[in-house]
Amino acid sequence: MPYYVFRIGMFKVLEKQGEWASFKEAKVQLNALRKTLDPKSGDRYKMIFADNELVAQETLSAERDRDPSLAGDDW
Repeated sequence: MPYYVFRIGMFKVLEKQGEWASFKEAKVQLNALRKTLDPKSGDRYKMIFADNELVAQETLSAERDRDPSLAGDDW
């Protein structure tokens, strides 16, 4: 399974930046992309390990349930 790197823009629009066979290669690229990101843009980069690109996109787009045990700043 490959590692995918996505740019997540406004309104959770996903833009694939690439895929790599090893974690180390993907992490190096992810860190390089994060250094070029304008913090005021609201965009962010995420890496995910998935069977294929479609599964990676679905996982990143899925809404997660709140954990009721977390409160205040923990969430």
